[in-house]
Amino acid sequence: MAQQIRKAVIPAAGYGTRFLPATKATPKEMLPIVDKPTIQYIVEEALASGIEDILIISGHGKRAIEDHFDSAPTLEQELMRKG
Repeated sequence: MAQQIRKAVIPAAGYGTRFLPATKATPKEMLPIVDKPTIQYIVEEALASGIEDILIISGHGKRAIEDHFDSAPTLEQELMRKG
């Protein structure tokens, strides 16, 4: 019986020096591809594949990923109210 993979570990640590100068102000995982950060595409693909738990390994002091995926209930309610 085959087991389904339900967890993913996404390495996103490092300085991103190979992407300089683009990564001087923006972490490499947050660099946009068309209209979304790179990490968003990775997470969406994992979820579409049946992954239930995602662990993103990031560098010390990198809050951009957490800020991107964090929810803001007050802001979301205000946007829904305004339509």
